[in-house]
Amino acid sequence: MTGADVLLLALGAVAVGSGVLVVATKHLVRAGLYLVLCLGALAGDYLVLTAELVAWVQVLIYVGAVVVLLLFAVMLTRAPIGASDDLDRPGWPAALIGGGVGLGLAALLVDAFRWSSVELPAAGTAEGIGEQVFRSWVLPFEVLSVLLLAALVGAIILSRPDIGRRPDTAASSSRTKVVR
Repeated sequence: MTGADVLLLALGAVAVGSGVLVVATKHLVRAGLYLVLCLGALAGDYLVLTAELVAWVQVLIYVGAVVVLLLFAVMLTRAPIGASDDLDRPGWPAALIGGGVGLGLAALLVDAFRWSSVELPAAGTAEGIGEQVFRSWVLPFEVLSVLLLAALVGAIILSRPDIGRRPDTAASSSRTKVVR
């Protein structure tokens, strides 16, 4: 076992541990911070696997944008920041299902690869990836940006009760005088 293998396993353990803490904590803001730790550990795994571009995309998009969007949504919708009793549900069904799925995936991977080494494909260049992204994937990126903008506008509208409220029609009709 090489040093890269040990580092990969350690970062994987940090990612799994912080992922468990994301779903186990009762504090919503702490869950967001544990998510940052989990996604950062995954970026570290990508660096160990010499996929630097994927690691930077992981940091910039997921850690930078998605988690910041999550924390802004929490702040804008005035969600409870401290411990919430609404989140206190029995966790044994989820743990049982998650453990079963994890064991099934582990058995599937061991059966598929039988601890054999896999040859890595030739490394791509940033220029080739950029050509693929900006030729074939421009429309999905634009649609995603419009979707995220709509979600942010929706969060602002939900957080402000004075936006979108119509004047009370009963109150306005009682103020008008009827002339005979």
